[in-house]
Amino acid sequence: MIQRDLQELLHKRIDGKKVIIVLGARQVGKTTLLRTLVNANAPNVLWLNGDEPDVRERYSNASSTALRAAIGKHDTVVFDEAQRIFDIGLSVKIIHDQYPDLKVFVTGSSSLELHGIFKEPLTGRKWEYHLHPFSYNELVSHFGYLEEQRMLEQRMIFGSYPEVILADHGQQRQTLLQLLDSYLFKDLFSLGGIKRPTQFEKLLKAIAFQVGNEVSYTELGQMAELDNETVLRYIDLMEQSFLIFRLSALSRNLRNEIKKSRKLYFYDNGVRNALIGNFNDLANRSDVGALWENYLVCERLKLIHNTGAYGSRYFWRTHAQQEIDYIEDFDGMLHAYEFKWGTKKKAHFSRAFTNAYPNTETKVITPKNYHEFLSPDDEG
Repeated sequence: MIQRDLQELLHKRIDGKKVIIVLGARQVGKTTLLRTLVNANAPNVLWLNGDEPDVRERYSNASSTALRAAIGKHDTVVFDEAQRIFDIGLSVKIIHDQYPDLKVFVTGSSSLELHGIFKEPLTGRKWEYHLHPFSYNELVSHFGYLEEQRMLEQRMIFGSYPEVILADHGQQRQTLLQLLDSYLFKDLFSLGGIKRPTQFEKLLKAIAFQVGNEVSYTELGQMAELDNETVLRYIDLMEQSFLIFRLSALSRNLRNEIKKSRKLYFYDNGVRNALIGNFNDLANRSDVGALWENYLVCERLKLIHNTGAYGSRYFWRTHAQQEIDYIEDFDGMLHAYEFKWGTKKKAHFSRAFTNAYPNTETKVITPKNYHEFLSPDDEG
């Protein structure tokens, strides 16, 4: 079994004082993570799966009397796929308040309802974490540094979902397509109230083709035949379902800095490639730069989440087309990065940027040194 980095953070929180919530897309390993964690630390577990109709019926709007009867002598309760259980936030609040020593875990494959349900009822009563597909650091810990170096191209093409990583050789493509159709799209369509699935898929593909570029919601709408309001709603839906995430522009000093722009990235390269139907080798692709950027940005996000670091993330560009690929702000200290797949051309940082932000640490990330960028020692 591949050890998850998040397990160490969760282990430190198992004291019953707060509810532990683990969010993440379907099939990233939330259930496996909690079973490993809970079985090692709690011998008497009540495991409730929100995908089961009888569980949804019994625990939706459950009274304190019903909850007390269900808990009995259990010392741990797990609500798996809790977003499927109506008003589960109130039930979890009742359990937490009436059983202060009871360990309570909650998982959800979408923040669509979880964020709304838990925002008020569990204020001050929860720890919330995000589980991603396997991270670079987790794979290095399991397979070794040299093997991961050899597998870089495969990771950039097929991504790091557990099913894909563990699939037989040659089955990654089919595994990804099934994952996309059976889980990711299914959840989006069932939870998001999407009325125009064809246009929704067009929008997703349009975003996939623009990875690494600034996006215009108006242009995306034209490509997908959707109005701006619907584009914004669908993008928010994709974010809350852990398909994509946004990166905003840094703007503090220069008058000609882009202020309101954004980039969109996928949480997994394999899902992005499945959407556009391109699993070709890197030597036969024109989007290697975009794949490299998406890979590094999402892997860096995994590192930040898995280590519990706090900071802000941006890109930077001016109206004169000067740009920086990726910037982090930790405790007021900026760290700027340029991502280069090829090493023939020497990368340089915009003088306008270094003059405006003179104390920024700068680094160029290539296939030769990306290990440092994606390892805990380099974080923050």
